[in-house]
Amino acid sequence: MHDLAAQLRRLPPSCGPVRLIGVDGHAGSGKSTFAGLLAAELGGAPVLHLDDIASHDELFDWTGRLLSQVIEPLRRGDTARYTPYDWRARRFDAPRPLPPAPVVLVEGVGAGREALRPHLARLLWMELPRQEAWRRGRARDGAEQRAFWDGWIPAERRHFATDPSRPFAHLLVVRSEEGYEMLPGPAGGACPP
Repeated sequence: MHDLAAQLRRLPPSCGPVRLIGVDGHAGSGKSTFAGLLAAELGGAPVLHLDDIASHDELFDWTGRLLSQVIEPLRRGDTARYTPYDWRARRFDAPRPLPPAPVVLVEGVGAGREALRPHLARLLWMELPRQEAWRRGRARDGAEQRAFWDGWIPAERRHFATDPSRPFAHLLVVRSEEGYEMLPGPAGGACPP
């Protein structure tokens, strides 16, 4: 993880002064956990969770909101202000700041979508088969979220069928007993030594 953080810090900025790093993969693949560990290794880099941008009514139709609330301000070197979605109350909350730090992580299903890729310095894909990821996600969320998952899985399938991320990943992140292994992704990209 240390070597990956060092590699990311050395990349040229991709979104104004920011090195925007996408962490994508199937729901339940461990994106949030990995992004949290990577952010800590980067000295507390900000993490934008796409669950805060999506909503019940817009599981994947949130590109405009992401571009206007986050990408455009960061490109100008300004602090972004996005309105996070409260999944229990089913409404958007008060704006939350996202500073233009040297490295900002964007994690969530769709972090490598076509509209976001031009702004990314690197795209990382959590390499876990979708059925296993979905099984883990269902177990994590429990019976309370069963109906949500019944709708989510077909929506995720449609999303990746029309706007796949994995073919554009620079690195594949594989969880092992020792931690994480970084493998070259389909789009190429240097692996940390």
